[in-house]
Amino acid sequence: MPDSIDASDAMIDNWTKRLEENAARYQALADRVQGQSVTERSKDGTVQVTVDSRGLLKNLVIAEAASGKRMAEVSAQVMQLVQRAQARIPELLQQAMSETTGTGDQAAAEIVREAQSTFPEPPPEPEPAFPEPDRVRRFLPEDNDEQPPRTPPQPPAPPAPPQPPRRRRPADTDDDDDFGGPILS
Repeated sequence: MPDSIDASDAMIDNWTKRLEENAARYQALADRVQGQSVTERSKDGTVQVTVDSRGLLKNLVIAEAASGKRMAEVSAQVMQLVQRAQARIPELLQQAMSETTGTGDQAAAEIVREAQSTFPEPPPEPEPAFPEPDRVRRFLPEDNDEQPPRTPPQPPAPPAPPQPPRRRRPADTDDDDDFGGPILS
């Protein structure tokens, strides 16, 4: 019997050691991934986004040069850059996994698969939905090649009816008050 107890103790010690090693590797994986982020920048450099390892937007920078763009174009560019950055998270996890737990670890591989389904590859960049205007167009008469339509002259407004003349009130002849009479007498 003593041999079987010693063998059981050795087996439990071996499991405990492997569990502690796995826990340390998973903690190293979590620590490594926790502080990482992904940054994407637009081709023209006017928009830059940074997402953390969970895919949350951490920083957004829009350059002054973007002020000449339509806001719908800028917002679409922001969203597309966020998707591109998030799509790089599985790659980030894969690299961290290979450096900490190893590529053969099933639990870590499941984490990467989950990230791939959560953050799929973004759709290809569409052609610009908002083509740049070749020039600014003002809608003023001098910009138009055609003359504005002429309106026919309007007949003069009919004269206003004459107002009856205003009558003056007769001066008060009562001498008891000073109102209505000469000031200096």
